[in-house]
Amino acid sequence: MARVVVDVMPKPEILDPQGKAVQGALPRLGFTGVVEVRQGKRFEIELEGEATAERLDDVRRMAETLLSNPVIEDFEVRVLP
Repeated sequence: MARVVVDVMPKPEILDPQGKAVQGALPRLGFTGVVEVRQGKRFEIELEGEATAERLDDVRRMAETLLSNPVIEDFEVRVLP
């Protein structure tokens, strides 16, 4: 069994109101020195068998069609050790 992570983040040029809200709240909670916060999504997917190149291509297609909005988000696929 293989565990694959898909991290989805807004593209750099896309405004991130949730990240801005978190960034604004941090100083009020006593956290200083934070320059920027971007909020994204993380998906952990367990695959039957090994994480072959073909299976990772399937996960990339999942990310492109369901897990992310490719117009406004980027994603990264990685295999957990």
